[in-house]
Amino acid sequence: MKLRDIYQQSDRPVLSIEIFPPKTPKGRSHLEKELKRLMRYPVGFVSVTYGAGGGAQSNTLSLVKAIRDQYNVTAVPHFTCVGASRQSVRNYVDQAIADGAENLVALRGDPPRGETVFRPARDGFEYAWQLVAFLKETYGDAISLAVAGYPEGHIETRDLTRSIQHLKQKVDAGADMVITQLFYDNDDFFRFRDLAVKAGITVPIVPGLLPITKYSQIDRITKLCGARIPGDLTATLVAFPDGSSDQQMAGIAAAVDQAGELLEADVPGIHIFTLNNSYATAHMVVALEHYFD
Repeated sequence: MKLRDIYQQSDRPVLSIEIFPPKTPKGRSHLEKELKRLMRYPVGFVSVTYGAGGGAQSNTLSLVKAIRDQYNVTAVPHFTCVGASRQSVRNYVDQAIADGAENLVALRGDPPRGETVFRPARDGFEYAWQLVAFLKETYGDAISLAVAGYPEGHIETRDLTRSIQHLKQKVDAGADMVITQLFYDNDDFFRFRDLAVKAGITVPIVPGLLPITKYSQIDRITKLCGARIPGDLTATLVAFPDGSSDQQMAGIAAAVDQAGELLEADVPGIHIFTLNNSYATAHMVVALEHYFD
């Protein structure tokens, strides 16, 4: 099912999750077990990240197909502009469609490791809106597109007004929905959503949530992507040993509260970044199941 139809046809908030392609046999075995647990819940779709620059991209489409075949659930590959020419975009999307994909998460992507400035490939794209426009021109309605939104502003564009303008370009180019970057203060999301609506963005804007089960890990991630962990949440988490069961449960409780407030504010769904682990996601969904059933 296409992403735009998933949201249009659902009378409940949509639960979706993100996973990444494992790099080792041990990682694949672990993910298989975690997916079995996650698929017990009403998951609307699973998105699978893309290893830009030759990382895990060769595994993304095979994992998408495997999830779709095994669980009969919509699985959505990511694609980034990093190192991608127009022909490589066609090759990837042609294969995705041949495998049964109807959707794509279209991203610019971050500069390769060791670089601080994004440089498009020859005959590639500098901005995500250009990728979206190319995909719509090339494939029309054969694929439904999701793009990223940044409630605290993009790390390269901290001006939220400019971030909204960039988002509007992506939507005007043909994006059917927005999945936000992780955030931990719902006021940031509500401000972002209000500005987006004021700018004329009418597609679903879905908050992306990453429950904190190990503070040091998420602290690194937020610093890399430009998000922040509020001081009161930090104080609650660091009161426990890093990664301990007490810290995990405190982080999950905070994620449940955050998601509950968002769902009460009529978001179209929540997208959980699982980091290939079902533990926190399962606790969240059980606590919030009355929203999804």
